[in-house]
Amino acid sequence: MKPHPRKVLVIDNDAWIVNTIRPHLYQLPANLLSTNSGQAGLSLIAEQPVDLCILNSHAIDMSGLEICRQIRRFDQQMPIMMLTATAREADKVEGLEAGADDYLTQPFGIAEVMARIRSVLRRSSLSTNAIHTSRQALVHGPMRIDVAARIVTISGNRIDLTPKEFDLLALLAANPGKSYRRNDLLKQVWGYQFDGYEHTLTAHINRLRNKIEPDYTQPAYILTTWGIGYRFTDVP
Repeated sequence: MKPHPRKVLVIDNDAWIVNTIRPHLYQLPANLLSTNSGQAGLSLIAEQPVDLCILNSHAIDMSGLEICRQIRRFDQQMPIMMLTATAREADKVEGLEAGADDYLTQPFGIAEVMARIRSVLRRSSLSTNAIHTSRQALVHGPMRIDVAARIVTISGNRIDLTPKEFDLLALLAANPGKSYRRNDLLKQVWGYQFDGYEHTLTAHINRLRNKIEPDYTQPAYILTTWGIGYRFTDVP
């Protein structure tokens, strides 16, 4: 039985990326939707399920950051990958904080783009061994993480998380007290080595803390292990 084709939406005012990845997507298999308009892209997402959105830093009518923010207002689950010509770390962090799950800086080759696309589509459901557990839910005090349904609640209130935010939280929470090195988290959650992309992890940790911590300046759940990385509290 052939796998059901996934849907990848590209919002980009440059036809190069669309024309380049189209034949590769068919092999996955995945169908390609494309537009050079941010507004048209938002309408497509509202009208049908999309498995991955790839954004350029600028469409013809709005910036990639604004598109990303608007998507996150009504869809916290769809993975978003941003493409940009700038290598400034501040711009990358801004994109990640706007809600992007991944960030790719030009120049890049088609092999790298496709590796990241395959990684995102492959991880539409959790595949990290540490999270594959017989328990259907992880419970820590008032926090409940439903691994199967990918739902997080605190004191009964649902917390909206992006796919990577959920994967990161579930991995840490599955092993309370275990300190993870930054590179290990990047590799396990993003699925490939992220040399030089520690700001990706930092931005996601900051976003998570803003959403789940009673006081993000004094984290109670996600703790920093100085000189190593991060760990989830082992205090019941």
